[in-house]
Amino acid sequence: MRHQGRIHHWNDDKGFGFVTPNGGGDKAFVHIKAFARATRRPVEGDPISYTVARDRQGRLQANAVRFVGEKKPADDRATPGGFGPVFALLFVAALVGAALLGHLTTTVLAAYALVSGVAFIAYGLDKSAANAGRQRTPETTLHFLGLIGGWPGALLAQRVFRHKSRKLAFQRTFRVTVVANVVVLMLLASDTGHAWLREMLTIYS
Repeated sequence: MRHQGRIHHWNDDKGFGFVTPNGGGDKAFVHIKAFARATRRPVEGDPISYTVARDRQGRLQANAVRFVGEKKPADDRATPGGFGPVFALLFVAALVGAALLGHLTTTVLAAYALVSGVAFIAYGLDKSAANAGRQRTPETTLHFLGLIGGWPGALLAQRVFRHKSRKLAFQRTFRVTVVANVVVLMLLASDTGHAWLREMLTIYS
């Protein structure tokens, strides 16, 4: 059953407040995460519709919150597929194979492993911060980690933590960083890339 009310005592910095039902009654706690793909941030006095549930302590919580009069937004969620994990596994296998055959230094392999570990932890911390209403990790930071080689760990974290995997805008940028990283690695691993690196090292050494 959906109810209607107005937001009161909204703390935008922390992302929560309370909703008082129209016609009176017990107020309910409302968190920014309860707004289903809202097109804007809530403000004091906003009329909303919502469902009511109780948390583990028996307190009223507002869920599935929508602004009154706002059209339901189009579904902009990405659908997690199997291609990403398969591609990551093939990529890691190719890196290991190239290192074993001597076509790639183990330093590159270690760098991918290190940055992937950092990316995995960063996604986990961001998901924890989102659940707790704490300050989030900027998306630009997450994308940067993917761009410099942490995308296999980021891809794993998206599945493990169920974080950012269904946000279409984020996934579009994430895929660009993956392609850019792979292309740069292929270029640097080529004979031309090796020659260019040697030339740069000679110039700046």
